[in-house]
Amino acid sequence: VQLQASGGGSVQPGDSLRLSCVASGRAFSDYAIGWFRQAAGKEREFVAVIPWRPNVAGYADSVKGRFDISRDDAKNTVYLQMNRLEPEDTAVYYCAGTRRAIRSRARSDYDYWGKGTLVTVSS
Repeated sequence: VQLQASGGGSVQPGDSLRLSCVASGRAFSDYAIGWFRQAAGKEREFVAVIPWRPNVAGYADSVKGRFDISRDDAKNTVYLQMNRLEPEDTAVYYCAGTRRAIRSRARSDYDYWGKGTLVTVSS
């Protein structure tokens, strides 16, 4: 499966953005899709994950209550709704897919990665 993330941009603190991750290829519904982010000078970190079945998402503590991950298998798309954005959310955001794990937070469990989309939160 090939993944493409989009929807990044420059916003002010408190604003919202919705990222999209579109997949090509068959059997998209069999994949768990995760979002990761990498800020300048830092390691790539887990943000959120949505499994293929059941749809029970997992979130990093830093975004819990502000971000919401969802999927539309008919459109081969996973969304990351980001609300109440903070400067600390500034990073390149990546989506990744795996069939080997249900709700993993580990980068090593993901086999497919899309190119990132930049989110900048600044006043």
